[in-house]
Amino acid sequence: MRLALVLAFAAALDDASAEASISWRWTCSGPGFEAKGELTTADAPDTDGFYAITAIAGEANGVAITGLQPAGTAIPGNDGWPVDGLVRDRPPELSAGGFGFTLSDGSHANPFYGARFDPPGFLAVITNPAKGEWREPRVEFKAVRAP
Repeated sequence: MRLALVLAFAAALDDASAEASISWRWTCSGPGFEAKGELTTADAPDTDGFYAITAIAGEANGVAITGLQPAGTAIPGNDGWPVDGLVRDRPPELSAGGFGFTLSDGSHANPFYGARFDPPGFLAVITNPAKGEWREPRVEFKAVRAP
């Protein structure tokens, strides 16, 4: 019986660590675009200090964020530029792929860090394929771990 309890406790600890996560608060603002919310990431960074984003909540321009774009895919209307869904707690907080999300009005956004731009900085691709809209303004982006 004692062995069974020890094994059950070890399994519970293993399950808890497998589901560990970090919450982040983020903001992204630029011409005609104001977004903010919460990201949830895995609890362990990669070798560059980036954490994999696993969930998102928030709003952009008062419209609810309804989904996270899967890593390795592009937001609709921005084919060929896949997101990698990564964030870190030191500058630049985003990678070249950034992360993507869908809004309840059918539009999509992909904030990212453009190291190849002159000057380098944060940008966001914002699309609404149903309306034929696509733009890429420079933005300010910030992500910090939630207390």
